[in-house]
Amino acid sequence: MENVQAVINLSKELYLSLSAYGLTEEKIAGESRKLFALKCFKEKVLSMGMAAELSGLSKWDFIEYASDNNVPVVDYDQDEIKREFETVDNLSKRLKK
Repeated sequence: MENVQAVINLSKELYLSLSAYGLTEEKIAGESRKLFALKCFKEKVLSMGMAAELSGLSKWDFIEYASDNNVPVVDYDQDEIKREFETVDNLSKRLKK
């Protein structure tokens, strides 16, 4: 697969401020990717899998990252929740037979 490079330009002053806190170019890039992936997932621009790929995390690690940042990984509306509970109720009744 061919890659496309996206670059963040920082002023020298801003980079020096960040590097004073131990943030290397790699850490800045990694954190930027994770935050951008989280935003894209939250706004439903990217699926969970694609957001995880963008973030550089595994799907499970991205789920944990989203949860740590108060972004729900399951976003059902009221009708979907009702259908899910009905399905669980129906399956439960069948298992009791």
